[in-house]
Amino acid sequence: MEANELRPEGRTVTRADLAEAVYRELGLSRTESAAMVEMVLAEISETIVSGETVKLSSFGSFVVRSKGQRVGRNPKTGKEVPIPPRRVTVFKPSNIMKQRINECLAPEEETGGAAVSTGADAGNARRLKAAEADVATT
Repeated sequence: MEANELRPEGRTVTRADLAEAVYRELGLSRTESAAMVEMVLAEISETIVSGETVKLSSFGSFVVRSKGQRVGRNPKTGKEVPIPPRRVTVFKPSNIMKQRINECLAPEEETGGAAVSTGADAGNARRLKAAEADVATT
């Protein structure tokens, strides 16, 4: 069963949703399932906080980046404000995840006989179809 069949578009997946999925798939008790989800998330969090990269095969990587101090601007007043250095976490999806995301956007679209494989190609295909529809109605 596809993940898209379970959740409407735009819904947020919570810890409880993950625990419920573990409960359904593995048959553990709900308490054990919730504890397992918490353990995995705690391990990921601790690793990121320590500055290490978390790489999940076929999913992606959570990378910690350091940003230096810079000068920002208050949008209301226009006054320059120093922004202190900080560390940020960035998620980089794997190539497999990128491919799965783009397949969900345009699973059957074709342009000129060639299958659409990237997000940019899918956008171009939609614009081309819209233009063809406009021409057909005039």
